[in-house]
Amino acid sequence: MADNNFERLSDSILAALAFSLEQKDLAVAEHLSRALELAMTRGAGGKDFVERRTFTEGVEKAMSQMDVLRKQSRG
Repeated sequence: MADNNFERLSDSILAALAFSLEQKDLAVAEHLSRALELAMTRGAGGKDFVERRTFTEGVEKAMSQMDVLRKQSRG
């Protein structure tokens, strides 16, 4: 296992997502964003579930960059 300072799986996925966005690799970024969502929402749901999560600045930035990259890829 890699020695890093990440506390959660979502931290590692977010780092990979940011890197894929830097490289403008939309296909990989799309997969990583879905993986990030899964990692962040695992165990959530159920009858009495109330959404309480807030996105970190890093997640917000990545999602904004994804939107820009999607628009660029459409032309």
